[in-house]
Amino acid sequence: MFAVLAEQSKLDDDKEQRRMADEREGLRDWHRLFGLFLIDFFTDSPFTVEIERDLSTQQQFLDVVILRRGRGRFSGRLPDGLDSLSEHNLISFKSHRESLDDWAMKELIGHYVAYRKLVSPSASQLLPEDHFRLFAVCARFPHNLSGQVPWHEQQAGVYHCRWGTDEIRVIVAGQLPRDPHNAPLHLFSASPELVGFGRTAYQRRSEQTSNLLGKLFERLQGEGFAMSYTMKDFNRDFLVERFLKLPPTERREFMQEVLQMLPLEHRLAGLSADQIRQYLDKLDADGPAAPRRPRRKK
Repeated sequence: MFAVLAEQSKLDDDKEQRRMADEREGLRDWHRLFGLFLIDFFTDSPFTVEIERDLSTQQQFLDVVILRRGRGRFSGRLPDGLDSLSEHNLISFKSHRESLDDWAMKELIGHYVAYRKLVSPSASQLLPEDHFRLFAVCARFPHNLSGQVPWHEQQAGVYHCRWGTDEIRVIVAGQLPRDPHNAPLHLFSASPELVGFGRTAYQRRSEQTSNLLGKLFERLQGEGFAMSYTMKDFNRDFLVERFLKLPPTERREFMQEVLQMLPLEHRLAGLSADQIRQYLDKLDADGPAAPRRPRRKK
């Protein structure tokens, strides 16, 4: 009896551990997707983006680092809150399934300390503090955190949080104004309306943009996120977008292949009887093509 109970307890523990591992991996997928969109957004700009930067021999992942890789200005307008990037910009991200709390801020500060040591010439020659900026991006407003620390609003959706001697800029995606330049962060808000707006306003930055949008909407729908714009809508728009970018000759070839797959009644749908009759009369008038003569052997 005791052996059976012990075995059942072990099975329950294993099941709970697998559930927790799946949940952690699900949250990690959100962080990766957020980082991938920032990689896409900063394509062909003076900045490069790294995701899940390993900061130690014991794996501790910093969600996103935006690095200045050269001189120049970003082409376009950056999202609110990200408009004053430095050489090294460390970002902690919390999706609609997570809360931005005091522990998340402590983690960000810890990552900053480890990262600064990592990229500096030596422990005694640390890069200047003003080469680094700390950001926390979250889907929802962190009510508990805002009441625990010095906190003030800079503009709609953007807040300054004082943590010891450090300042962390908090960006609440769900509170940012509905403007096109905020579209990259709207995609990660907790608002279906803002996500939909972000989809239409987000500008194509690379060949991966459409694929990333597809993964994002697939993820949202898989978690039961109510969306007026569905994966079916995305697939249709994606095909139309790709079709319109084809050269005219490839468009015709594509349409011919599609028509060949359709039943005859579907191919003729939309044509009147007179139009069909006129086309058949034209074929009769043109007559069959003359057969080609065989080439003489030399």
